[in-house]
Amino acid sequence: MELKKLVQNIRDIEIIGTSDLNIKKISNNSNEVKPGDLFIAIKGEKFDGHNYIKNVIKKGVQCIVCEVIPETKTKNITFIKTKSSKDTYSRICCNFFDNPSSKLNLVGTTGTNGKTTCSTLLYQMFSLNNIKSALISTNEIIINSKSYKTNLTTPDSYDLNYFLNEMVKTQVKFCFMEVSSHSIDQRRISGLKFSLGVFTNISHDHLNYHKTFKNYLNVKKEFFDCLGKESRSLINIDDKNSNYIIQNTKSKVYKMSLKTDADYKLKILENSFNGLVIKIDDKEINTQLIGRFNAYNLLTVFSTAKIFNLDFDEILIKMSMLKNPNGRFDVIIENGIIGIIDYAHSPDALLNVLETIIEIKHKENSIITVVGCGGGRDKEKRLKMGRIASKYSNTVIFTSDNPRDEEPESIIDDMICGVDIEDQSKVINIVDRKEAIIKASKIAKQDDILLLAGKGHEDYQIIKSKKIKFNDKEVLTKTLKIAV
Repeated sequence: MELKKLVQNIRDIEIIGTSDLNIKKISNNSNEVKPGDLFIAIKGEKFDGHNYIKNVIKKGVQCIVCEVIPETKTKNITFIKTKSSKDTYSRICCNFFDNPSSKLNLVGTTGTNGKTTCSTLLYQMFSLNNIKSALISTNEIIINSKSYKTNLTTPDSYDLNYFLNEMVKTQVKFCFMEVSSHSIDQRRISGLKFSLGVFTNISHDHLNYHKTFKNYLNVKKEFFDCLGKESRSLINIDDKNSNYIIQNTKSKVYKMSLKTDADYKLKILENSFNGLVIKIDDKEINTQLIGRFNAYNLLTVFSTAKIFNLDFDEILIKMSMLKNPNGRFDVIIENGIIGIIDYAHSPDALLNVLETIIEIKHKENSIITVVGCGGGRDKEKRLKMGRIASKYSNTVIFTSDNPRDEEPESIIDDMICGVDIEDQSKVINIVDRKEAIIKASKIAKQDDILLLAGKGHEDYQIIKSKKIKFNDKEVLTKTLKIAV
């Protein structure tokens, strides 16, 4: 593609050198570049691409995007100076694939909790209504029923536009996509055209990265600030920060609520392990999803479907067919013990799951929770999760959950610091997650609930720099079969 077309409509850049170049590919990885490619020098958390400019020039790269021009210029090299390499990279990627997001309806869901479930349920809803749809989520990317694994909630800008372009090629009409706070802050979604932005909720998470809750909140707000007049926003106004989130958006705003008057409302009639029974506009719907938090997810699906003018009766019929994504409140019943696997890895998500269990269980049945916190992540939430797990469980086992380069014992000590004095007798510490699950299974009696929180769909443990195969669901299923 011609360089002129690649940088078309990109502001705050200065081209130093010839723009009469033909670019074969775009890359921000100095190890992958080839002659004819465009290299973007990006300053990351661990590496700075500006330090590799000399290397890529030796490899035959003739065009480089950077924030700082090298003092010693090289002949026949075009430099594109920018204020933000990350933002320019994303916009160049959009242009390279001819802006695929503008050729379909891109629905971005952001919030602390519910992104994966909402995006997956929306994909199910529109697919069940025979509308060709695709999904970009933490669990997977789905295009034409083909699943691709992903390492990031929101992919790299190049990969993101590549997949969106593949969707356009196969006449996909809707793409439902998770928008993480990291992807907003790192400008991975710059240049994308969203038909609808969805806000689920916001609570304490990712503060190891954002440093303060205010920073985290402002990053989420930025997503809606950047939506244009032609876009729409769907906002959960039951969240106390919802008004702040949308105060500067140019998009048309729709509001949803379980508690107050709004554009879209829903009432819970029944909440049990058999699923929610809900009421929308005097119509009752039996669903397969469990818990108040899933009522919000269902409301998001209903509201989005209505915004895009799907038939009301068909929406209600299809809502009863929706299923939770893998690792989100997965229920396993073996030998009379109810096992639940959930991705809850933030204080608010853990509280939601435990409150749901308390609400629907019989009083005499105990809750045994197995939970850990990730290494190299927000340390503040360890105390909160330790306090919540011990307060709302009859027994809690603190264990490992991707300790990474930290000692798991140290992470568990942080969690214990959050436990109230009256709950300390409930706590057991077992570093090995498999042994923790086995211990919990031995403690559990008939009709007790055993919650494995934190890993959900993940099929690995990250210990030091190694990914070791581990699956909560597999271990729990096998353990419960021999537990009683």
